[in-house]
Amino acid sequence: MELEILSVSGSKPIGKVNVNDSATVKDVKQKIYKNLKKNLYPDRQSIKTELKGKSLKDEATLQSLNIANGAKLYLQDLGPQVSWKNVFLAEYAGPLFMYLWAYQRPWLLYGEQTSTPGTVASIAAICWSVHYAKRLLETLFVHRFSHGTMPLRNLFKNCSYYWLFALYIAYHINHPLYTAPCNICVYVGLIGFTICELGNLSIHILLKNLRPPGTKVRRIPVPDSNPFSQLFNFVSCPNYTYEFGSWLFFTILTKCAPAGIFAVVGLYQMSVWALGKHRNYKKEFSDYPKSRKAILPFML
Repeated sequence: MELEILSVSGSKPIGKVNVNDSATVKDVKQKIYKNLKKNLYPDRQSIKTELKGKSLKDEATLQSLNIANGAKLYLQDLGPQVSWKNVFLAEYAGPLFMYLWAYQRPWLLYGEQTSTPGTVASIAAICWSVHYAKRLLETLFVHRFSHGTMPLRNLFKNCSYYWLFALYIAYHINHPLYTAPCNICVYVGLIGFTICELGNLSIHILLKNLRPPGTKVRRIPVPDSNPFSQLFNFVSCPNYTYEFGSWLFFTILTKCAPAGIFAVVGLYQMSVWALGKHRNYKKEFSDYPKSRKAILPFML
């Protein structure tokens, strides 16, 4: 089967490739990389059947897309790419370093002073470190990414968000003039934070086991024997629910306004993601539970 490849920019002809009738979109990308565009590795390519159409999924076969011999396909350069695993590692290593650096009360932030952080600030540092260490370990050993890469330019935006918020929060909690909240707030915040962290980890492990290694199989996530997974009875993305809960209780633990801002901003972004995933679940599975919300039980 011969396919003509044109550029999305100006519909300029790039060349032709020959593939088998049973080839997938990914096979076409490999042919383009090998024979036409040595600088466009497959992850950097977007293939479309129409000039302003949607990008075709790598696993889709040409037959399933009704692409016949002589068809025209449009190629778009997505720009330099970076793997999602490396993105996550960079996003999460930065906040861990930033926070622990501020916890040491460096002169660059606080000037010359001799006091050390108090008990609550130390507890907060431990909670922060546990959270981001967990995220790093999950990235290495738990997460299975449905998308291999993302544009390199997004790495700087994502890292700026996490790194600068970490420094903003750490500066206030570790400040020599920081005033700790009451003991009840500390106990409630610490217990709630611990529960949410365990819940978040439980959901990530369940989602990992839902998808066989090396595949992009999608199934309806349902609770298992782990009690933390029961939140699936109420929301489609309980990992986001627990994530928001962690930062909500961290805010209670520290009585830190920047931490609260971080929790609210995170809730907004995770709600956008959760609503999108919720819609996809309902669209893909006709028997998807109708009582579930996206991220907040009975609300959103």
